[in-house]
Amino acid sequence: LREGKPRWWGALGSAMLVVYGFVPCLQPLPDFGRLYAVYGGVFICMAFGWARLFDGLKPDLGDVIGSSVALLGALIMLLWPR
Repeated sequence: LREGKPRWWGALGSAMLVVYGFVPCLQPLPDFGRLYAVYGGVFICMAFGWARLFDGLKPDLGDVIGSSVALLGALIMLLWPR
C-alpha cells in the first residue's frame, strides 16, 4: 500500500468508498442523475478534507476556491426551485 500503510488501512478506505457509493441509493430525491451530480460536488470537498486530515496536504487558494465553486454549484443544483 501507499506510504507503507498496513493492509487494514486499505481495507478501511475501500469500505468507505463502498459506503460512499451506496449512500446515494438511499436518498429520497426522484432524479438520481441530479443527485449524483450534487454528490460529485460534495465529493470534491470531502476529498480535500480527507487529504488534509490523513495525508497532510494543505490545500492552496486554488483548491479552496475550486472546492467552494463546486460546492456552490452542487447547492444550486440541489436547491433550485423546480
